[in-house]
Amino acid sequence: MAFHVRDPAAVRRLARFTRKTLTETMRDAVEREYAAISTTPPLIERLQAIQAQFQAMKQPGGEAADKAFFDELSGNP
Repeated sequence: MAFHVRDPAAVRRLARFTRKTLTETMRDAVEREYAAISTTPPLIERLQAIQAQFQAMKQPGGEAADKAFFDELSGNP
């Protein structure tokens, strides 16, 4: 299967550096990227872990809000 590489110079530099063919270089790069992506937990799982940490830090607040007190502070009768 043929495909177009927009920056072939980068692929050629990597191939020259690793002493591999262009095909091998592309295949290895794609396999490395796939391995990195497939081992990363999904975003929803990462966010749930962060949410759980915040929930654990959550502490009850002070006293209940006093409407009359805040009305007086704001100048409302």
